[in-house]
Amino acid sequence: MADPIRISVCHCLACQRRTGNVFGAQARFPAESVTVTGASKEFVRVGDEGTRSTFRFCPQCGSTVYWTSEGLEGSVAVPVGAFADPRFPGPKVSVYEERMHGWVSMPAGIEHIA
Repeated sequence: MADPIRISVCHCLACQRRTGNVFGAQARFPAESVTVTGASKEFVRVGDEGTRSTFRFCPQCGSTVYWTSEGLEGSVAVPVGAFADPRFPGPKVSVYEERMHGWVSMPAGIEHIA
């Protein structure tokens, strides 16, 4: 797998519901650098702005493994937690911050997108 195109956190309500957490953390990779093996199930979710994303999750444990989104066909997103690596690089972008919980703070120097 290549280096991520972007590592970000998303505070949208769809990500909060999908993860059961206060935000989703994802690493986006060029689609041609990602190889998928094994079985997965799909679930299509419509985001806050109407964009459809197809999430693939493990049929055994239910964990989200990766997803693709309309308008970003050349990339594949992988939840940062799926790497189970505390050394994985931190996010550079934080989106939908108008929905960010008041007690959450983002790392210094991160790009903020309302």
